[in-house]
Amino acid sequence: MTNLPVITGFGGINPAGRSSGHHSYRRMIFDSLSEQQKIETQTALAALSGKLSKSNGHWLDAKGQSIELDNYLKSIAKELLAGTLIRRLESNLFDPQRIHFHSRADLSPLNGKGLEFELARKQLPTPTPSGWTVTENPKDPNKVKILAKENFGVLFDRLDKTSVNSAGQLPAGFDPAALYQSRNHPRTLQITVYGASDAINSLGIDWEVIRQHVAPDQIGVYAGSAMGQLDYNGFGGLLQARILGKKVTAKQMPLGYAEMPGDFINAYLLGNLGSNGTNVAACATFLYNLRHAVRDIQTGSHRVVVVGTSEAPIFPESIDGFVTMNALADDASLRKLDKLAQGAEIDYRRACRPFSNNTGFTLGESAQYIVLFDEKLALDLGANILGSVNEVFIAADGYKKSITSPGLGNYISMAKATAATRNIIGEDGLKQRSYIQAHGTGTPQNRTTESHILSKVAETFRVDSWPITAVKSYVGHSVSTSAGDQMASTLGVFNHGMIPGILTINGLIADDVTRDRLDFLTEHRNMGSENIDATIINSKGFGGNNASASILAPHITKEMLEKRYGKETLTEYYRKNEKVKEATASYDRATSEGKNNVIYKFDNNVLGNDSISMTESSISIDDVDKSISLNIKNNYKDMCD
Repeated sequence: MTNLPVITGFGGINPAGRSSGHHSYRRMIFDSLSEQQKIETQTALAALSGKLSKSNGHWLDAKGQSIELDNYLKSIAKELLAGTLIRRLESNLFDPQRIHFHSRADLSPLNGKGLEFELARKQLPTPTPSGWTVTENPKDPNKVKILAKENFGVLFDRLDKTSVNSAGQLPAGFDPAALYQSRNHPRTLQITVYGASDAINSLGIDWEVIRQHVAPDQIGVYAGSAMGQLDYNGFGGLLQARILGKKVTAKQMPLGYAEMPGDFINAYLLGNLGSNGTNVAACATFLYNLRHAVRDIQTGSHRVVVVGTSEAPIFPESIDGFVTMNALADDASLRKLDKLAQGAEIDYRRACRPFSNNTGFTLGESAQYIVLFDEKLALDLGANILGSVNEVFIAADGYKKSITSPGLGNYISMAKATAATRNIIGEDGLKQRSYIQAHGTGTPQNRTTESHILSKVAETFRVDSWPITAVKSYVGHSVSTSAGDQMASTLGVFNHGMIPGILTINGLIADDVTRDRLDFLTEHRNMGSENIDATIINSKGFGGNNASASILAPHITKEMLEKRYGKETLTEYYRKNEKVKEATASYDRATSEGKNNVIYKFDNNVLGNDSISMTESSISIDDVDKSISLNIKNNYKDMCD
């Protein structure tokens, strides 16, 4: 009997806001919300950005002055919404109008007399360059005089403007570093701490309760980033320090590794002793990690797995790299696309236009995490059932000419995910009650290749009008976390029944997009939560990394569990779930009231060698009820004497 991986918690942060409580999803469909839901979403955004808090029953503004909530939200509503989603690049990450760089130059002495200049003694290069004569400065012993009679090279400090001014930035005013002792952590790790904390807190079950119910080796964490930490506090600073005349720090090397988000979760949030790691797969990294988790739970080797990715790719060097590849929507190409005169105002909100006339993708930053239980643990603990993961399929592209160009792998992964979805919800369910979370990057190449793949699969499985959406049009492309953004949106759709439309394209589908049997949603589609049985999340990554995941809705998941365990077990589950739902709602309210719930346990309960005891059959850890079994099954018994 294969175990079902049940989604019991999720959380994170992206340009649309906090993921738990479906707040980031609600921001995407904001105009379709009820008035009460709009207030809740605005409240969550205001608390996130430091504009709102609640103390002793009173709402306070950023200055700590008492306010009336509804009127205050109305006064800042425009500012709150403008500070989310894809928008003009702001200066909180770096100043896009003053990007520092160096340009090389050769200095040549004139008339053979040489070039005279003064230099601080401590700046004198060793060994002394050829052709330099160094003499003491009698007026200042800390300086020397240089006479250079040969050419020598220098680097000039320069400032430049970025050619890209659109990005999916985290909500304006949100500062993850201020929420815990960030100690010069790279930004990717800062948002990891926030995003993973949000997912764990959303469970409504204390993590220590879970630890006492599950053996340490049956808990896993698969999390990472595709690009690693490339800002100055990570690998970026490690590589730049010498050329900038600075010193490498002791943190830049270890904190730069791509698996570090998972390491932080293990060491500072969960105290995890189970399996860990990340499977780096460019833009498909989230789903590659999810596949690890699904296999672990299906086989019974694990009962709890935290899955996710974090990426903070908005910095000058990253933008330079993608621009050089002609991958990003820069200002010049957006002006050309919209036939705008030089200097005319660009609608940066519409920079990403999946499946329409477009010019490139838009970078976004995001951290997204989900918590999976096996179905028995979910029922026993009364965990929230937000959906389940049916299967995740992965395929490479075969031989390639260009390493970044797409190939055949996504046909395979999508077809398998579709077949697996039909296995559960049937042919009618597939045709009438499923939809696609497309990769939808907003590039000319993606719109032609992915649309053909989806159309071919739809034809093969006789789907006549498959709804297609693309959330990158709202939050940008967060590289490794892009499928995590799709997952957060999917869980919101399951809860609300409203599929976000691709609004940035103004209803226009490009002529070279394959439309046969596909229904590209150019506005929100209200299907009703009970009328959506499954979603297929599709992800395509540079290098030939393709993944497609079949995600089942909560009502389908519960129907499956009732067939396996019976109505009485489900009735008992619902009774237990009441307290869990209450705890989840309590966390959501507290966070929306500005209370800091970030988990960061630095130097907390560090275990030494006296905390572990071992026999031939088991390992016991202090303060953990469940032991680790050493009765390891011999899978090759028939091959042994």
